[in-house]
Amino acid sequence: MGRRNKKGDPVSGWAVVDKPAGITSTQVVGKMRRAMNAQKVGHAGTLDPLATGILPIAFGEATKTIPFIQDAEKVYRFTAHWGEARDTDDGEGDVIANSDVRPTEEQILAALPEFTGVISQVPPKFSAIKINGERAYDLARDGQDVEMKSRQVEVFDFELMEIPDPTHAIFEIECGKGTYVRSLVRDLAQKLGTFGYVSELRRLAVGPFDESCAKTLDNWIELGHIPPASEHLMPIETALDDIPALAVTGADASRLRHGQAVLVRPGTIRVLGGNEFSLDAGADETVFCSHKGDAVAICHIRQGQLHPAKVFNI
Repeated sequence: MGRRNKKGDPVSGWAVVDKPAGITSTQVVGKMRRAMNAQKVGHAGTLDPLATGILPIAFGEATKTIPFIQDAEKVYRFTAHWGEARDTDDGEGDVIANSDVRPTEEQILAALPEFTGVISQVPPKFSAIKINGERAYDLARDGQDVEMKSRQVEVFDFELMEIPDPTHAIFEIECGKGTYVRSLVRDLAQKLGTFGYVSELRRLAVGPFDESCAKTLDNWIELGHIPPASEHLMPIETALDDIPALAVTGADASRLRHGQAVLVRPGTIRVLGGNEFSLDAGADETVFCSHKGDAVAICHIRQGQLHPAKVFNI
């Protein structure tokens, strides 16, 4: 009996959704899968239901590059609500403490350096982190006492943008992988002698993806009805903007796609969208290999050879 075909089309590439509030990232993925009739789809970095903004969606072979986006720097704009603590550290939770203290602009600015650089933070109990195989938010909703372990994260920039009223302050941060904005606001409020939670959150950028290349979910759904759907997607290599790119011959491309190592041929290499530099057999690099514009593989250079780590079947 013949092998059953996978449901959907083998589309590959990236879509950047401007996620609306009130919907989970998983629900967005489901809607995008149906819109593009895609066999395989995933997202790079969960946004809470209340959050809006940049949610990169990978289709087909682009899912192999998701880890590069998950590790990329992110930019958020958010509003802190002073004077209340909530069990979820955002506006969805129950109020668990109150304070009459409202920090001044001078106090906030004086505290921000302590939350910049490599810092330790305890993730919210209502988060997707797994504890003994279960999501922390599932345990918390069941009323279990969830112990979250401290972790190190990096905040590259933390700016106070506006104070619209004494109870609210608007910030922007640029941060690394694993940073929880809800934890930042909770801890900053404690430093300022009050309580606080995130009342609004918007992600402005994830690695190379920002608002300039994003479309609303409704726009993407409409485009999905205009064939071929794949023409609306960004190339796989868009996620690899800071990885050196190397053009290989047709013969080498075939070998790499079959999982075979090939010799490094000295020549010119470039960072996608950036400058060129010289490559030699002794180089120690992770490179993106292509042939005539088609993605071939992500390779590691070891002992003068290109070793395929992720192969693209396009």
